[in-house]
Amino acid sequence: MKRRTVIGISAAAVVAGGLVWTALRPRPVAVEVETVRPGPLRVTVDEDGRVRVRDRYVLSSPLGGTLLRPSVRAGDPCVPGATLARIVPVAPPLLDARTRSEVQARARAADDAAQRAEAALALARNELEQAERNVARARQLGAAGSISQEAMERIQTESAARGRDVEVAERGRDVARHERDAARAALVRTQDRRGSQPEDVWEVTCPIQGLVLRVLQESEAVVQPGTALFEIGDLGAMEAVGDVLTTEAVGIRPGAEVVIDRWGGEGTLRARVRRVEPSAFTKVSALGVEEQRVNVVADLVDPPERRSGLGDGFRVELHVVTADVPRAMLVPLGAVFRQGEQWSVFRLESGRAVLRPVTIGLRNGRVAEVKAGLAEGDTVVLYPGEALENGTRVAPRARP
Repeated sequence: MKRRTVIGISAAAVVAGGLVWTALRPRPVAVEVETVRPGPLRVTVDEDGRVRVRDRYVLSSPLGGTLLRPSVRAGDPCVPGATLARIVPVAPPLLDARTRSEVQARARAADDAAQRAEAALALARNELEQAERNVARARQLGAAGSISQEAMERIQTESAARGRDVEVAERGRDVARHERDAARAALVRTQDRRGSQPEDVWEVTCPIQGLVLRVLQESEAVVQPGTALFEIGDLGAMEAVGDVLTTEAVGIRPGAEVVIDRWGGEGTLRARVRRVEPSAFTKVSALGVEEQRVNVVADLVDPPERRSGLGDGFRVELHVVTADVPRAMLVPLGAVFRQGEQWSVFRLESGRAVLRPVTIGLRNGRVAEVKAGLAEGDTVVLYPGEALENGTRVAPRARP
């Protein structure tokens, strides 16, 4: 009996010890894992941007006047030479009572001067007729020898002088008439624009085949020389522009591929970098940090029918390709972290997370290129937390 009792007690102790060891043993940390595998790697610079017409024409008023209400609206097509607006002379200003009385008095004085000039012309013509009759009589007397040569010349000279007097009187009459017309014009208050003569109307015409993008002056108004009236452009020739950090712009070259998405239509659009502007500017980010940025301009490659509905100034998202590697050893970017001055990962080995230094090359927002430290098929821990240390037992978490 004693022997059986000892054996039973020993067995119970072993079981109890096993239960205690199992209860106190650290449980594996549940982690997400991913396998290192080769694949294509594309590195892009991602920024918000907008599209715009490549060649924009701002039509301005070439002279001062009254702009008649334009009949075109934004979105209307236009062809070279088509009339977009008309400018007519400005209506005369209104006159107060005193000024109007003065102008009326000058007009009456001009009328009297014109009548006086007419009377002076009539008198000069009468004197010329009398002088011409005297010449005719003198010639008859001269033929009969009844008048001297000197008297004949004196009568002819007098007739010529009277002719000059008539010419002077006619010029005086014309001047008086012009002054009268000018005085009367000062009294005109309104102007019939519909009845304006063609030489009184200036037409603003379209210079290209395109669309009216904006009508900057929609109503009739008095405009000054240089006043902007319309914006014209061709939606068939458009470009995309976005500002990127100068540190990222250094790696962008003309001809680089650009992928445009979130433009409002189906799929993505293609573009090519035409230039990186040489001058940067300061821009304050949403976090209040001053950044040096530069514009990147790209030409849209897809035909207009592929991007139907995309207009001038529309917002898009640009992905400028700076590197495109067809095959590289890739590790998820969420598995890589800084360990001092070196990049590191936790590699899964025999159920434990082993800290491994790695050499990283190119990377984008999802994956990074592994130059050394990992091989194809290795399993790495994603998003390692602070509780994870070198040698910690882990258990891969099942993905949904």
